[in-house]
Amino acid sequence: MPILSASVGLTRYRILEDIEDDLIRSIPNLLVKYAFKDIDNTAEERSFGWVNMDDMLDDKWSVSPPEKGQYHTFSLRLDTRRIQPAVLKKHLQIALNYELEEAKKEGKNFISRDRKREIKDQVTLKLRARSLPIPAVFDVVWNIPENRLYFACTNSKVLDMFEEYFSDTFELTLEPLTPFFLAMEILGDDAAQKLESLDPTYFVG
Repeated sequence: MPILSASVGLTRYRILEDIEDDLIRSIPNLLVKYAFKDIDNTAEERSFGWVNMDDMLDDKWSVSPPEKGQYHTFSLRLDTRRIQPAVLKKHLQIALNYELEEAKKEGKNFISRDRKREIKDQVTLKLRARSLPIPAVFDVVWNIPENRLYFACTNSKVLDMFEEYFSDTFELTLEPLTPFFLAMEILGDDAAQKLESLDPTYFVG
């Protein structure tokens, strides 16, 4: 989701480790190393990696650098192939019918469970190769001086993927800035026990 949209869902993080100058200088190279790999001409089901926030097709940062003043900006691109269940069911039935006809020529009247599973895998692979992956892009804004990072997504599965991939890329740990942690940051560690004992308030319209 573009972070410069009129409205956007954001997840805020803080980075637990201190960021060394050597790591800051290596960010552009690390982004290229862990950049998105295109799967248009393959049968792969999914691919994800970093791309330029200014151009989702730019995985070399030739359009613009990731540095934007005190910020580093980039995007997580996720391409996924999806096969509609009805389409898979249709083509699987066609393949099974053909297999059964061939089996009858050899005096067999059934298809083994293992063979059915094998046929399903083959059909899935063929259909996947014929479908184009659907791209999704999630922007990242990293405020390095303040150890803050903003990710334009709130989907739990995408967040898990992002957190793990960010850690693999930069060897840093992200911690979501929930209201609890924000309160801890303002009030200090001594307030932890009081904050943990608070009961939630439910607002009913």
